[in-house]
This record gives sequence, C-alpha cells and structure tokens, in this order.
Amino acid sequence: EAARRTCRRLGARKLSTRHAPVLFAPEVARGLLGHFIGAISGSALYRNASFLKDSAGQQLFPDWLNIAERPHLRRALGSTAFDGEGVATADRNIVDGGILTGYVLSSYAARRLGLETTGNAGGVHNLQVQGRLTPAADILASLGEGLLVTEVMGQGVSLVTGDYSRGAAGFWVEDGQLAFPVEEITVAGNLRDMFRGIAAAGDDLDLRGNFQCGSLLVERMTIAGA
Repeated sequence: EAARRTCRRLGARKLSTRHAPVLFAPEVARGLLGHFIGAISGSALYRNASFLKDSAGQQLFPDWLNIAERPHLRRALGSTAFDGEGVATADRNIVDGGILTGYVLSSYAARRLGLETTGNAGGVHNLQVQGRLTPAADILASLGEGLLVTEVMGQGVSLVTGDYSRGAAGFWVEDGQLAFPVEEITVAGNLRDMFRGIAAAGDDLDLRGNFQCGSLLVERMTIAGA
C-alpha cells in the first residue's frame, strides 16, 4: 500500500498499445469469477447465450486450479442450507483440476436443459478459488513487466462470445515493482483464453463477498492506450 501511495504521488501516465501480462487485484478478480458463473448459469445456457454452452467436462482453467462452492461455511455471506426453491445445498467443486464439472442450475433451468438442479436457484453460495495459491508479493515480483489492474469500468463483456474489453486503471510494473499509475486504458481479450491463461492465483483472498478470490495473473492480454 505504501508503494501504491508513492506511485500515485508521481501522477498517472498513459500507456501505448501493447500486449503484456495483467495482474487483477482481488476486488477486480472477483468480477472474472462473476463472468464465469454467468456463463455457466442455466438461464444463459438454455437461451443459447453463453460461450460456455456444452463445455461440461472440458479443461477451462489450468490443471492446478479449483473453484469450489461451499454453502455451509459458518458466518460466511453466502451460506445457506437450502436454495431459493428449498433444494438442499451441498459442497462441490464446480471446477476440479481446471475441468468444468457441471453447471449452475435451478429446477426450471435444469428441466429446460434435460438435467438435474444443482441447488442454485438464486445463485451460487461461497465460491472459493483453491489450488496452488501464491503470496501476492511473489506474484508481483515475478511479473517482471506488466499491468496491475485495480479498477475496471464499462460494460464491455459479452457472455455470448466471451469477448472482454473494459476500461481500466492501475499501475504499470517494471522489474517486479510498481513504477507509475496508469489510467484511461482498456484491457481486452477473450474470457476463454483468459481463464486458460491464468498463470498464478494469489493467497490475498478477499473474504468480504460471496466470491472469495485473491489476485489473478493472466499471462497475456491486449492493453489499448494512447
């Protein structure tokens, strides 16, 4: 945090357009999880409005990464014994070893798809990114040269195609250190490529919401600047 304050005093700069690794801070990385869940939710699937339709059983993430749903955690925000339809909830790994094991379905969506409910009427319950979690400081140090994104804006995400393009602000990193703040840039890619391209997940978990996620490093994205 001290390094961030020092960088801010230097004043924000603009970047030229380039390709580089992008490290999403925890509060932004949660949004990537939200896009993933949106794409495997029943309503998107039965409307043929998801780029992840028919993706169950496919490798979507690195093989060291799991995404677990834990609805019975004590005092957690998303904990519940039953979903919105009264179906009992249960622990499961939605992503296991990087493989999508199933979807997020209510009873209605399950019937439309010829499947069974997953106890997710009303949404998911306490998602956790698990696996090979790395200290956030080590991820930053190993980044070399790249972008740390601390804020995104705009609505440039299509769950139909997976295209991702959002305005962003954060810090440019050089030699594993924060170099200067940046603003008025756009980070772009495709969510399917971004998920497979996750190079590291941080142990700096943000536990304030229903999605418990730390920093996520995507190995290559387009950064559109000046």
